[in-house]
Amino acid sequence: MAKNEKKTQKNPMALLPIFAFLFLYLGLGLIFEYILHIEMGFYKIPIVVIFMIALLIACIQNHKLTLDEKLNIMAKGIGDKNIVTMILIFLVAGIFVGVIGRNSAEAVAYFLLSVTPSRFSVAVLFLAACLVSTAMGTSVGTITLIVPIATAVSKVSGFSLPLCIGAVMGGSMFGDNLSFISDTTIAACSSQGCEMKDKFRANIKIALPSAIITLIIILAKSFYVKSNPIEIPQYNLLLLIPYILVLIGGICGLNVFTVLLTGILSGTFTTLISGTTNFVDILNNMGLGTCQMFETIMVTILVSAMCALIREFGGFDAILSFIRHVFKGKIGGRLGVGLLVGAMDLATANNTIAIVMAGPIAKEISHEYDISPKESASLLDTFSCVFQGIIPYGAQMLIAVSTASELGNNISAFQIIPYLHYPFLLAASSIIFIIVGAKRNDKN
Repeated sequence: MAKNEKKTQKNPMALLPIFAFLFLYLGLGLIFEYILHIEMGFYKIPIVVIFMIALLIACIQNHKLTLDEKLNIMAKGIGDKNIVTMILIFLVAGIFVGVIGRNSAEAVAYFLLSVTPSRFSVAVLFLAACLVSTAMGTSVGTITLIVPIATAVSKVSGFSLPLCIGAVMGGSMFGDNLSFISDTTIAACSSQGCEMKDKFRANIKIALPSAIITLIIILAKSFYVKSNPIEIPQYNLLLLIPYILVLIGGICGLNVFTVLLTGILSGTFTTLISGTTNFVDILNNMGLGTCQMFETIMVTILVSAMCALIREFGGFDAILSFIRHVFKGKIGGRLGVGLLVGAMDLATANNTIAIVMAGPIAKEISHEYDISPKESASLLDTFSCVFQGIIPYGAQMLIAVSTASELGNNISAFQIIPYLHYPFLLAASSIIFIIVGAKRNDKN
């Protein structure tokens, strides 16, 4: 125990692996995206390889330790209970998303569109994206499924396409931020050591007001548009059952594994009963769902190993020293956590990876500034979703634009950004949450 509590000295050079990763990933991403004009350029870069290079740099540092000693340090970082839990939840969440598939998500959107007047179709798109992303735990998957519906709504109803896509993107980030099975939620809670239900209760105070105001803005804009009736394709209400069960289980604070297993079993049952798929395809989809999580899991393992070395070499102490110098008081400490993960997100264009990288450092900041685990987890998840929901080179924006383009619509990210009401309101709500939370702690 005494060895684990030894005091390290700040060493800015220990942060070299992080800067090397950011330089390589961001640099290559900008070259691919904006100089070579490669479609989805940021996502052509093998991020696992870049992290391997960063980890190699960390291993080369500090000649006082042997390679075996460094391997022991990395093993302890990877073997942390929170990391193991995170990996297992990633796998089970992947199975759930694989089981429920496209038809269930489309059923949610079509059901909501069928029971509301066409004048409110953009508001319905926002609500559908909120529900689907909360149940599925993926903003990218939600955008992929709902944007084609949004383009159809725009063509028929008379609403502008940027407004429709902006509503879908905002709703998708709402669920990405709050869902119990979102990889951002899993990473934030696991890295800070808090229960998902506690983080949800802290997070809903930030996200719900932003969503309500977004809905009011969309409804206000809807009254100025003459909308036409929308033709709704056939859908099966049975497919809504897995979403409803997962949402209820998550809100009630049930164990995340229980919630996911319930979703998987109900999803398997409903898809078989509805005839949308067969048992062999369900098994195949389960495998595909877990495969989609492999890169995130590998990044989690590599970042855990790298951060363990950086902490041992004094890198975290250097960051804490910088935070103390720049950000003063409880408000400054909380803002430091948010901007830290925001900076990581701007560099990586991936909010999950940004949280995985910032998480260990944020935990140290939280101890220093008396920030509770649920609050730091909420700040990590919220600020990462704010930045990810706005940047024009993020996967969410790129997929939204490319999906719309494939359907014959010429639209750019900068046409959509002014209609991203929810991410901008979420940023404002986060700042208010920081100020009010810090003042409340002062009174206590």
